[in-house]
Amino acid sequence: MAELKVENLTVSVDGKVIIEDVSFSVKSGEVLALMGPNGSGKTTLFMTIAGHPKYNVIKGRVLLDNDDLTPLLPEERVMKGIMVAFQTPIAVPEVRLSTLITAMVNKMNGRKLTDPAPPSLVNNLIKGVQEVGLTPAHLSRGVNHGFSGGEMKRSEVLQLLMAKPKIALIDEPDSGLDVDGVYAVGKVLLNLVNSGTGIVLTTHSARILHTLKPTKVLVLSKGRIIAEGGLELVEEIEKIGYENFLKVR
Repeated sequence: MAELKVENLTVSVDGKVIIEDVSFSVKSGEVLALMGPNGSGKTTLFMTIAGHPKYNVIKGRVLLDNDDLTPLLPEERVMKGIMVAFQTPIAVPEVRLSTLITAMVNKMNGRKLTDPAPPSLVNNLIKGVQEVGLTPAHLSRGVNHGFSGGEMKRSEVLQLLMAKPKIALIDEPDSGLDVDGVYAVGKVLLNLVNSGTGIVLTTHSARILHTLKPTKVLVLSKGRIIAEGGLELVEEIEKIGYENFLKVR
């Protein structure tokens, strides 16, 4: 049973405090939905947990299974079991998607990066591509090269599915996806949760949350958690909007 704990985290970027005194936890098989208006600090929080050097931890800690990740490099955190699916993935035309996934899984399993994909990974890749709504041809293309916004999101989810991290931080997995895409991605993420991964995700829509059924919903505003609850918070925000929601908090 893995557990991510964020304790009293205060973070600055370029000398400006963006996250202030944020605490939460998520365990294996749980889904934590993080909501809030644009600019509330959600992506900053994810990048800080991932160890991006741009984000300066002024106070607090990030723990995984009670091990302090705060001083670790991003790649060390990945090896501990933290993985991020980005809000705006970058394209890497020079590296095939299949090569990236094979190297990633090899590294996590103590093999050489350049080792060929074992048969089990090949079989899982073929199955995973279909589940997320991509085609085998995407595996031969450069990472996200020429992908639509929705295809990039599906690619990120495919990488999570193959890696099966302890904790997945997923920044707006539903952006750029149509109704069918949101359902497909939500179903894959639910399978990931059922296999033991804990998920923290951001979203501006309740649609994917109706599939994932979050254990807890947090609302972030100006770098602080201002509300905590369940799907009723999401439904309230969808009904009245963030501006009116924040007025009564």
